[in-house]
Amino acid sequence: MNWNNRIRQVHRWLSIIFTATVAANFIAMALGEPPAWIVYSPLLPLFLLMFTGLYMFVSPYVAQRATKS
Repeated sequence: MNWNNRIRQVHRWLSIIFTATVAANFIAMALGEPPAWIVYSPLLPLFLLMFTGLYMFVSPYVAQRATKS
């Protein structure tokens, strides 16, 4: 498995984790004042999603530039 496929798979799993943490956040807020760790729990998967998404966005342009040179 090459790096592009690995990054895509990580990005998919991170999106599932992010969605679950956001859902847990809404459930916790509906039940009352949630603890800080629940409120901030979506941030780590969100930042990791940003980096993997940027990698997947930029990689075709980098590969295209490498083939032109």
